Amino acid sequence: MVNSEEFIKRLEKIINYYDLTAAAFAEKVEVQRSSISHLLSGRNKPSLEFVLKVVTHFPEVNLYWLLNGKGSFPQVNDYNIPSATIKKEKEALRKEVSKVIIFYTDGTFETFDKN
Repeated sequence: MVNSEEFIKRLEKIINYYDLTAAAFAEKVEVQRSSISHLLSGRNKPSLEFVLKVVTHFPEVNLYWLLNGKGSFPQVNDYNIPSATIKKEKEALRKEVSKVIIFYTDGTFETFDKN
């Protein structure tokens, strides 16, 4: 059984870690804002669907940590690097420079295109 008070603390930790408002967090996990409000106030208990949305949208959230506090947050890989950092680095590697513009102090500029 999930301890609701402890679950709320862990949920707040996730929201704070990502520097999100409750509304922004609700948008990220694709639930209504009122759902987050009801969870944080203790009015409602988390559904399995909600828990799965959280761990799907936030890869650093360990399912066992979220449910019962066992494990770690943020979840890290063998190199102790949060998976979001690795994801951002992979996305950056896929980007290509298409144009470079150099601005000079005299107000002129040069443009260099990839082709």
